[in-house]
Amino acid sequence: MFTKETYIGRRAELCRRVGKGLILLPANPEVPNNYPNNTYYYRQDSTFRYFFGLDVPSLIGLIDAESGEAMLFGDDFTVEDIIWTGPMPTIAEQAATVGVERSYARKEIYDILRKAIEQNRPVHYLPPYRAELKIEVADWLGIRLGMLHERKSLDLMFAVAEMREKKSAEEIEALERAFKIGYQMHMTAMRMCRPGVCEREIAGRVEGVAKSYGQGVSFPTIVTQHGEILHNHNHDGILEAGRLLLVDGGGESVEGYCSDHTRTYPVNGKFSDRQRDIYNIVLRAHSEVKDMIKPGTMYPEIHKAAYMSLAEGLKGVGLIKSTPEEAVEAGALYMFMPHGLGHGMGMDVHDLENIGERSFDFSTVAERAAKSATCIHRGTWRVEPGTVMSDEPGIYFIPALIDKFKSEGKFQGIVDYAALDSYRDFGGIRIEDDVLVTETGSRFIGDKLLPLTIDELEAVVGKE
Repeated sequence: MFTKETYIGRRAELCRRVGKGLILLPANPEVPNNYPNNTYYYRQDSTFRYFFGLDVPSLIGLIDAESGEAMLFGDDFTVEDIIWTGPMPTIAEQAATVGVERSYARKEIYDILRKAIEQNRPVHYLPPYRAELKIEVADWLGIRLGMLHERKSLDLMFAVAEMREKKSAEEIEALERAFKIGYQMHMTAMRMCRPGVCEREIAGRVEGVAKSYGQGVSFPTIVTQHGEILHNHNHDGILEAGRLLLVDGGGESVEGYCSDHTRTYPVNGKFSDRQRDIYNIVLRAHSEVKDMIKPGTMYPEIHKAAYMSLAEGLKGVGLIKSTPEEAVEAGALYMFMPHGLGHGMGMDVHDLENIGERSFDFSTVAERAAKSATCIHRGTWRVEPGTVMSDEPGIYFIPALIDKFKSEGKFQGIVDYAALDSYRDFGGIRIEDDVLVTETGSRFIGDKLLPLTIDELEAVVGKE
């Protein structure tokens, strides 16, 4: 947690941006795993934590945008609770640590919100993403569950996105701490990698590293020899010589800031000629993208540059027959990299996507999205100093996707389908690091890079 002045300042700026009404920011509740008292690992809502700082379940933050007054709602622990948890600070005591002077029992949120609604005051809220909170927010506001989406506050969405995307110095320090966790995770995976090891052993060890040094993983770790499956969370494979292992993982700092890195390397510690060729194509794109990221750059330009670099490399190894420009314009690079070049990073991996383009159709607010230019809509995203984004090009050989496009007659004369046949069991390669946009350009988060070149990886993989 940062100083209380940080949270007071953030709330004041949010009020300035929203202007009027009440701003409702609930914390996440605990979620039962298999019965009420046995819950999933707790993860706080990042926006609540950004403005109120507390990593405590089921609190409710409320801010009067006109007066600037902040309130915190929650229930103090009873003796029966304390038997299980030990002594806990009161809600008022917790509120004071983040500069909130007024606190109430949780049930009192009803009366305050209903009174505001009767006075025709706006109640701003972000689209809830957890089922429990969807039900509660609808209940607090006295509306049908199906009305939640249409009544979400665009003013609040864009204000939060614009504030959270630009990282302060103390946030960057927290991201640097998250990098150190991710570094230890990936170095552990590299050293464990050798034929005969189960993917599950590596996944378990690296996730233990994340818990040892921070809050845990920033997303479920990907450890797989099937790198062509973009989000493969199956860890049952036994590592085999000749195959590639893709590890995509990151940790969270104790303040709740994330890292996200990917490395791909040969199970037996030595790249084959073919693996070397494809790896170097991806590595070049990774480096070229980093070099072009600077203030004012539009994300679609960065993504297209990555595609162009990959297309040039794929032409060099005979998998693309046309010019790189023709391949990119035709959409053929989607076959090899069917994902975006990067995403926002911060308190979440894929920062702010809970209120972004994956939560609703941004074409309905295209003009406002373009003006805001934040990472919640990548089509209109413009990076600025303080933006943190991932740089993660990849090349994947996905048999089902290749067969689909071939059967549809797509990219004839552009993609060499005959040459692709021998790559069907290749897998995939992704290289990922996190980039901070500075006043003059950009730099990678962290005081060093994970092993990146072929020589660097071969010097580490399998050597505990």
